[in-house]
Amino acid sequence: MPLPKIAEARELSDDQLVEEITAVKKQLFQLRLQKATRQLEKPHQFKHARHRLSQLLTVEGERKRAAIQAEQEQK
Repeated sequence: MPLPKIAEARELSDDQLVEEITAVKKQLFQLRLQKATRQLEKPHQFKHARHRLSQLLTVEGERKRAAIQAEQEQK
């Protein structure tokens, strides 16, 4: 399974982005729980989830910075 592309994250709306971030954080929690109880079968999922979370947080940060910059330009 290839790593997700950041272009997919950029296509999401703001609400979808927040929901996706929450979902990935929950997934990481579940993976850590499975690892602690020795039930984790696919350890590569950690890498995929962390990669996806970083992409989503990057897009969120870009949008926030763009909104702040647009607000400052209006003044």
